[in-house]
Amino acid sequence: MLQAGGGGGGGGVALPCFEEKWPVMRGVVVRLLQQEAVSQRDWQELFYCVHQVCLWDERGAAKVRDALQADVVGFIRAAAARVLSHHDEHALLAAYIAEWRRFFAQCRYLPTPFRQLETALLNKTSSSTSTSTSSSAASPSPSASASSTSGAGANANANSTSSASNASHQLAHKRPPHDDALVRKLMLDSWNHTIFHDIKQRLQDAAMRLVHAERNGEAFDAQLVIGVRESYVNLCSNPDDKLQIYKENFEAAYIQATEQFYKLKANEQLQANGVQAYMKYADNKLQEEESRAQRYLEPGSRSVTLLTRCCENVLIGAHLPTLLAECAPLIRAGETQQLHLMFRLLNRVPDGIQPMLQDLEAHIVSAGLADMVAAADIITQDSEKYVERLLELFRKFSTLIKDAFQDDSRFVTARDKAYKCIVNDTTVFKLELPSSINNRGNKSTIPESKCPELLANYCDMLLRRTPLSKRLTSEQIEARLKDVLLVLKYIENKDVFMRYHKAHLTRRLILDSSADSEKEEDMVDWLREVGMPAEYVNKLARMFQDIKVSEDLNNLFKNSTTRHDAINIKILNAGAWARGSDRVSVSLPVELEDYIPEVEEFYKKKHSGRKLQWYHHMSNGTITFANAVGRFDLDVTTFQMAVLFAWNERPQERITYENLRLATELSDPELRRTLWSLVASPKLKRQLLLYEPSVQASKDFIENTHFWINQEFALIKNGKPQRRGKINLINRLQLSTEKSQIEDNHSIVQLRILRTQEAIIKILKMRKRISNSALQIELIDILKNMFLPTKKMIKEQLEWLIEQKYMRRDDDDINTFIYMA
Repeated sequence: MLQAGGGGGGGGVALPCFEEKWPVMRGVVVRLLQQEAVSQRDWQELFYCVHQVCLWDERGAAKVRDALQADVVGFIRAAAARVLSHHDEHALLAAYIAEWRRFFAQCRYLPTPFRQLETALLNKTSSSTSTSTSSSAASPSPSASASSTSGAGANANANSTSSASNASHQLAHKRPPHDDALVRKLMLDSWNHTIFHDIKQRLQDAAMRLVHAERNGEAFDAQLVIGVRESYVNLCSNPDDKLQIYKENFEAAYIQATEQFYKLKANEQLQANGVQAYMKYADNKLQEEESRAQRYLEPGSRSVTLLTRCCENVLIGAHLPTLLAECAPLIRAGETQQLHLMFRLLNRVPDGIQPMLQDLEAHIVSAGLADMVAAADIITQDSEKYVERLLELFRKFSTLIKDAFQDDSRFVTARDKAYKCIVNDTTVFKLELPSSINNRGNKSTIPESKCPELLANYCDMLLRRTPLSKRLTSEQIEARLKDVLLVLKYIENKDVFMRYHKAHLTRRLILDSSADSEKEEDMVDWLREVGMPAEYVNKLARMFQDIKVSEDLNNLFKNSTTRHDAINIKILNAGAWARGSDRVSVSLPVELEDYIPEVEEFYKKKHSGRKLQWYHHMSNGTITFANAVGRFDLDVTTFQMAVLFAWNERPQERITYENLRLATELSDPELRRTLWSLVASPKLKRQLLLYEPSVQASKDFIENTHFWINQEFALIKNGKPQRRGKINLINRLQLSTEKSQIEDNHSIVQLRILRTQEAIIKILKMRKRISNSALQIELIDILKNMFLPTKKMIKEQLEWLIEQKYMRRDDDDINTFIYMA
């Protein structure tokens, strides 16, 4: 410490300089570099000396920096000599890591006393700030000494001393957080240029050889590799990219060595062991390398991701065609474990999964259709077996997706697309629907899947009193109905299902043949939940309401007539029930004919202004048949009843076909169909009617074909005729005439045409102007829950709407349509 000299009136003051202070400072610096003990007094003295030189010596800061760098470089050169004295690779690495860790430890401590250097070199602070900063070094004497050497008066000195500790505390928080960065950078850069630059390649090569040895199963000290990596990471002094040296050297070398290693090994494994064994090898190595990378590469950086991507490219991407060639055979063989392994591997690389999806979709379509074709003889005759076969296929493919691909959404979508092809396929059986009905009356047909019709038949078997529904519990029936809804989701022409389902529901409600009325109403709710068109579902709901209203009317009618046990009327809304306006003319038995005026008169009293229309083809009844064998109750249709009553007054006579036609007034098609149900009922071993001459089908009946009552008719049970019994001859209640049955398919198409026109106008009203492609996308989205319109149908309806002035094409772009209000 320099003392101010006394003298006469204007004596000079000797200021502290670098040459005087550096020997004191250097001793502490050397001891710090060599990790020797430094007393608290020496440590605080170093702070103060740096402060004094930087404050009073104009070039002091630069001289301190240069001298410090010289001592640091000298220390590093000594360390380099010690490291390079080792010729063994492991010893070299161990020596380097030890020297580096020793040096790096001092990089955290040595810069602290030299914080003033950066501030002084950049001229960013005033002398008052410097004084306060020196006080923050926790040295009690520098404040007083600085005051005495400043030449200031006694009052100034007193003020400075009294406030020193307070100022020190306040400014300690305002100091920049990296004000020792200059010395730290100096030390790291010195290490980089003095030893690291010359030895880094040897370090890298040695570290990579150690990793290579580990990959080959050899033992070594993993801390050597970790130590090298840490030196690369901590050595960089670039504030913008702290990992620059590590990424440019260690990371790049590690990834390159990994790529070279597995390029050779992968080819050897694949050629020696085949694809399936190679997949296990690749999967194991990928897991190994990810675990190894977590140890040897810098955590928190992108190194592990880059290394993993490199391994994926070498082990999977380079052999992608070979791996994919094995996919289809594995799917066909149902090798779920191997497929899961392949999925796990190929999911790592771009576009690796897409070919697997295509293979899976192709397999499901081909295997599913082959299964359906093989069982065609069975499933075409039995809707239950058909639906069960479809559900079995769905469960089989779903299990494959779950076990092999963990229900990955992409594979589930592929399954759905393929299953949709199976459900809507027309190979096994098909429904011929007109493709269009244009204004010229020309008609052409295209095949559609018959699956909707068979699904509706299966629902009917579950909801009606049948042997199937009787042997199942309520929970089992519900589960099977839910299965039907599952298949229904994949059907394109849902409008066909709804038409047949409504027909079956009509029969069940009219004949009171539902097994469970609650299940009937539940089914309507489930159809709504799965997205069936609201207008269809609402019509079904109205049918239940009509039945309840009709029951009330029937009770009132029975109370108003004395013959209440003989008749049960159902007065229903034609809009919800009828399938056509055509009614069948028939000469009813007198017993029924007498009721009609009475019912109509009763209804007029309840609802004035309404008109009843009688649909005799939807009616039925029970008659008692008596002969020498016994008495039997027969459930028959109104048409069957009209035919049988022709023998009511002459049971022994033979009646010709022509006379029966005159007696019943039935049309030729209806009479033939009714007679055939009485002469060739599959339920009866002894037919109710006999005829001659014998024919193969009802169309072969001629005018002189004779029919007569079988006086030996009886119900046969266990090979013996019964004296009493009841049998249902109605089978499937006829809901429409022969003519309307032929036109049913055309009405489906006509309704589709109207729905398509309606949807197009709805879109145009909203958009006002729309391109052809956008219109078709929106149109399909609206109609997909009913049916999928063909391109031909869309084109025809667009042209028709243009002709009718509902819309027009844009004058400048014929593919753009404009709404015309």
